[in-house]
Amino acid sequence: KQTGKKKRKKASASRKTKGNLLQTLNDEPKESSSKKPRGSTYNKSEQDVLLQQLATTASKSVLGRAVESSPMHGTSEADPFWELMPSLITSKFPSATDAQLERVAGVIRHTLDRNLPLEDSIVDDEWRPHEEMHAYMPGLGPAMPFHDPKELELCRKLSDNIDVIEREYEALIDDMNRPGGKDRFQSVTSMNYEAGWRTLVLFYNGHRIEGFPYHLCPVTTEIMESVPIAGRIAGFNRQQPRTGIPLHSDGNNMWLTCQMGIKVPANNAAYIRVGPETRRWSRGECLLYDTTYEHETFNESETEERVVLHIDFFNKLRMTQLEIAIMQYIYGLREEFMKAEGVAKVGAQIL
Repeated sequence: KQTGKKKRKKASASRKTKGNLLQTLNDEPKESSSKKPRGSTYNKSEQDVLLQQLATTASKSVLGRAVESSPMHGTSEADPFWELMPSLITSKFPSATDAQLERVAGVIRHTLDRNLPLEDSIVDDEWRPHEEMHAYMPGLGPAMPFHDPKELELCRKLSDNIDVIEREYEALIDDMNRPGGKDRFQSVTSMNYEAGWRTLVLFYNGHRIEGFPYHLCPVTTEIMESVPIAGRIAGFNRQQPRTGIPLHSDGNNMWLTCQMGIKVPANNAAYIRVGPETRRWSRGECLLYDTTYEHETFNESETEERVVLHIDFFNKLRMTQLEIAIMQYIYGLREEFMKAEGVAKVGAQIL
């Protein structure tokens, strides 16, 4: 889970890594082959013309205008990643119209110009620290601390399979405890570590982890993948007795968080406060909430830990399928871009 108080850093590309980035985005081989397949003809000038035509068309789109509105556009400080985005998105989603892309363009404008004003509904809400908003899509409509779990099929699937999911969690624990087993719990931030919160991570940056024993948790994995997973981590969160996550917000209004109680202390002695509302976890019941509101947790038990299944996902209740697909595409490219820049852990810096 991300902390709300992040430094807003803009990735700066060095000249020597731009080639690697372009190779990645264009699916170019790392080394050129001297042998060409029979019957194939490669014409560099034709490719350049096509790329230039694409860039020209994209620059006239709502996405291109969003990039051009950046105070840094046309200067040496312009972010090369976002300069490429209109062309790449236009190529990937050729049938998308400007009307369908308007809110995605809003994300780009606010990412490239942090001085743009947010909507009054955010600024005027005392429970939503708008100064910590770092990834923002305008026009998503009314927000609330908690949503009704009945609004999402995800929550029904999780609750219906609580017994299976708990057994799969225990199988993962047994696998870690066997001789030579690997401890898969992580403290994603120093705040989480100091607050007694650790996560058995099943998904990182929205995708599977190489080498993870998914065969031990097939039902859990299938249900999690039924939604567009987002965020740095998704998995099983442990909260130690008499510990809690301090007050913070996560600053991305495109995500919602679902947590289902797996192992809950007696008398439901663990709670989360989101904005002005406080809810307690129950085994097999989901809490669905918006982390742009300030929130904090605490496990009141003296002896029992609290375990929940935690999933951050793109807001299916407010975003269109196209918007979600484009944002997943952007996040995926951003991760590759930052790897090319030599950034080892990219979760907090993607947007």
